Amino acid sequence: MEDYRLYWIGLNLVKGIGSVRFKLLLDHFGDAKRVWNAHADELRSVDVLPSVIDNLIEVRSTVSLEKVWDKIQNLEVTVLTWEDNNYPTLLRELSQSPPVLYIRGKILPQDDWAVAVVGTRRITHYGRQVTERIATKLAHAGVTLVSGLARGVDGVAHKIALESGGRTLAVLGCGVDIVYPPEHRSLSEKIIQHGAVISDYPLGTPPESSNFPPRNRIISGLSRATVIVEAGKRSGALITAGFAADQGREVFAVPGSVLAPQSRGTNRLIQDGARMLTDSQEILESLDMTRIVEQKDARIILPANETETHLFNLLSHEPLHVDEIRNETNYNIELVTSTLALMELKGMVRQVGGMRYAAIKDGKVDYIVESMEDGV
Repeated sequence: MEDYRLYWIGLNLVKGIGSVRFKLLLDHFGDAKRVWNAHADELRSVDVLPSVIDNLIEVRSTVSLEKVWDKIQNLEVTVLTWEDNNYPTLLRELSQSPPVLYIRGKILPQDDWAVAVVGTRRITHYGRQVTERIATKLAHAGVTLVSGLARGVDGVAHKIALESGGRTLAVLGCGVDIVYPPEHRSLSEKIIQHGAVISDYPLGTPPESSNFPPRNRIISGLSRATVIVEAGKRSGALITAGFAADQGREVFAVPGSVLAPQSRGTNRLIQDGARMLTDSQEILESLDMTRIVEQKDARIILPANETETHLFNLLSHEPLHVDEIRNETNYNIELVTSTLALMELKGMVRQVGGMRYAAIKDGKVDYIVESMEDGV
């Protein structure tokens, strides 16, 4: 049976097709297979730059999608698209989330509780101490650490998360079949065992400098908050902070000496409105992450009644306001809000702000609902 993701992968190989053009083409043709197989004249009728259409025509005439798929399978790479229920929830909320993700390892439902920890490659002794303390605290609290596998702060954050028994996600500026920097090969393999290595770049994409700023939007997009430990005036970590702010996520910055070049960026972030971080507990309290253990315990409980099942099946990844939910179900508002509160504690739904709720459609929750419907 042909896998629909073949055509998503094919379009992802085309230079110039990002999330906006990807959606435009899908909306016009209906699905990725029709885009891939469309006649050149029909492709040129879409409001997309002619050069991008030329790239698409060239790629599909020279690339064997079957060979690309075989390589993906041989490397045990998971491919997720917008159409997959287990596409990361936090990333899906973004207006321009990546259409295709390549993953080595596993992204689990618990990774929805994630914080990015990033910073300079030229880490100081102070920066190392702070990063170790933050990573240890968050890992022990059950928070997944997200970073970029770079030298310096990123590498320390990944390493300490693993040593503390936690999970960590590494987002790359190259294909997931390439390790960069090369000295992090062993670290990368450990991350794959206790988290995931992720990229929206096709396999074989080299670690070019232009790839790293865009990948930072995924680091912040996977995270409820971003922590900048040390950053110079032109550090890439500041780009991550900018993406986080644009995405409506919390930004924390660790203050440092006014004499240290590595603290100029973080001190400036604090001046510009980032939250000054002096204790990791502030992250947990700010984002209500103190409920992580409580939520994990509650997830194993089966839905208590038909109301929970009804609400869960009504909801999707697109948020609905509580009034819309009430109108769709004819339940009174008190029953709807109290049931949603319990479902949020179980990890079945999540409030995304303004009394709007979205379902967390991971495999475990889907299985529970299906089992209830079958009378199990």
